[in-house]
Amino acid sequence: MDLLNTLVDKGLRRELPTREEALAVLATSDDELLDVVAAAGKVRRHWFGRRVKLNYLVNLKSGLCPEDCSYCSQRLGSSTGILKYTWLKPDEASKAAAAGLAGGAKRVCLVASGRGPTDRDVDRVAGTIKAIKDQNEGVEVCACLGLLSDGQAERLREAGADAYNHNLNTSESTYGDITTTHTYADRVDTVTKAHAAGLSACSGLIAGMGESDEDLVDVVYSLRELDPDSVPVNFLIPVEGTPLAKEWNLTPQRCLRILAMVRFVCPDVEVRIAGGREVHLRTMQPLALNLANSIFLGDYLTTEGQAGKADLEMIADAGFEVEGAGEVTLPEHRVTAGGGGCGSHESAGCGSHEGGGVCGTTAPSTPVNEARTDLVAVRRRGAGTDLAPNA
Repeated sequence: MDLLNTLVDKGLRRELPTREEALAVLATSDDELLDVVAAAGKVRRHWFGRRVKLNYLVNLKSGLCPEDCSYCSQRLGSSTGILKYTWLKPDEASKAAAAGLAGGAKRVCLVASGRGPTDRDVDRVAGTIKAIKDQNEGVEVCACLGLLSDGQAERLREAGADAYNHNLNTSESTYGDITTTHTYADRVDTVTKAHAAGLSACSGLIAGMGESDEDLVDVVYSLRELDPDSVPVNFLIPVEGTPLAKEWNLTPQRCLRILAMVRFVCPDVEVRIAGGREVHLRTMQPLALNLANSIFLGDYLTTEGQAGKADLEMIADAGFEVEGAGEVTLPEHRVTAGGGGCGSHESAGCGSHEGGGVCGTTAPSTPVNEARTDLVAVRRRGAGTDLAPNA
C-alpha cells in the first residue's frame, strides 16, 4: 500500500502524517490489518527495538471522587462496588510498589482519585515517593493526582517524581459530553505545568466512548502538539454502575488500528497499552506489542488485569524482551531534550482508566447494551486490601 509506505517513511523521519493519512489508517479493512501492523511495527522497532517497558500501578486513594467523568468507576455517585479507601500510608504504598518491581516493572505510577491534590496531599505523596526510592534504587516514579495548582508540579519534582500523568482522554469538541465538572483546557493546563516543571509529561486517550474517527485523530494530534514523552492508550472498560457500562463496540481489530494510528502520529514516543487491553484485545494482545512498547503489569486501579506471570510469558512468546532497569526507554534525541514517559489513572486523568466503548466501522464483537461481566472483574486484592497484589 502506498499509504503505509508513506507512513513508514514519515515515522522514521519523525514527520507528522496528514490528518487524511491518519484517518485512512482507521478506515483500513480487516484484510489489510496485518499489513498495517507490520508497517507500524517497523516504526516501533526503529525507535524502541523489541523492548517492552513494564509499569506498575499503585492506587493511593480509591473512589471518593467529586468529579463526574462518565467512563470512571470512581466517579461521583458511582454504584460500581469498587474498593473505597483513603490515602495509603507511605510504607503501605511502598510495599505495594515492591510487588510490581519484583515482577519486572521499572516504573511505579502513583495514582489518587479526586479533582486534584491539596498541598497536604502533595506532602503525602512526597513522603511516599521517598519511601519507594529509598527501598528501590533506580526506580522511576510517576505521579497522577489530577489537576495541578501553581507550584505543585515543582514540589513533586523536588520530592523525586520523574513524571506526571494527566490524560486528555478525548477530543476537545466532545469533552463536555463525558465530563462536566472540569474542562478540556484544565487538562491541557496540567500537562503544560508538568512539562514546565521539568517532569516527564505523560498524557493519553480513552478509545471507545462514542467518539468518531475524527475525534480520535483530533486528540492524538493534540497530544503530539503537547509533546508528552509517553502516550497511554486506554480502551474503555465498561464497569457496571457507570454511565458507559453498556458500551461494548470495540473489537480487537479496531484496537490494533487505533494503536497503529497513534504510533504513526507519535513515532518516537513511548506508546503504552493501558486499561482495557485484556478486555478488548484479548487473544490479539501479543500482536499489539508490535505497535506499543509499554504496558502495565498486573491489575489496574479498580479492576483486575491478567496475571503478571501471563504478561511476562506473552512478551517472551511474542519475541519481545522486558526492558531492563538500566536501559533508557526513549530515543536519545528525546532524552537529551529532557524526557521519561509515564502512566495511568481514571477520574483525575491518568493512563489506565476503567470505563465502556463505541468505535467505528467494524462490526461489534458483542451486541451493544449487553454487559460483559465475564470480562470485567472489580479488583479485590492488592492496595487497600490484606491480599497479595497481582504482579
